[in-house]
Amino acid sequence: MSTTQSERLRGLLEPLVTSKELDLEEISVTPAGKRRVLRVVVDSENGVSLDTCAELSRELSEKLDAADAMGEGEYVLEVTSPGADRPLTEHRHYVRAVDRLVKFQLTEGGELTARILKVDDEGLDLEVPGVKGRKPTARRVAFADIAKARVEIEFNRKNKNEEEA
Repeated sequence: MSTTQSERLRGLLEPLVTSKELDLEEISVTPAGKRRVLRVVVDSENGVSLDTCAELSRELSEKLDAADAMGEGEYVLEVTSPGADRPLTEHRHYVRAVDRLVKFQLTEGGELTARILKVDDEGLDLEVPGVKGRKPTARRVAFADIAKARVEIEFNRKNKNEEEA
């Protein structure tokens, strides 16, 4: 997708997305046979429900058709939320991942898997799990030291509400 088309689509769709108190994370257009797929990825502090995606899809479709933003040719509109394992790239992504286990690729080389405890403007306060019966340790990582970060899926961890009960 050309930068111009991406910017035009973002300019057209972002006001509607933000009016729903959602963040427009990504827009992509990819070929799929004779058609194209326009994928719009949205997120919020509390996640995004299927009903919200369906409602937003209808409204975005109307807006796209009215503006003829996709031009000639068929396309499929897909409105989705980012997957649980999506990369953390924005400050808000790290804030939303507080209390989650994250795998970091560090700019100096090496990997680190740790739980995010706190996020501020400069970086993260982490809890590195202990190994072989040792207690977890605290660690501070600056955003500048992070090359990549991705949430690790945990199937057996209770959430805060379950722990407090």
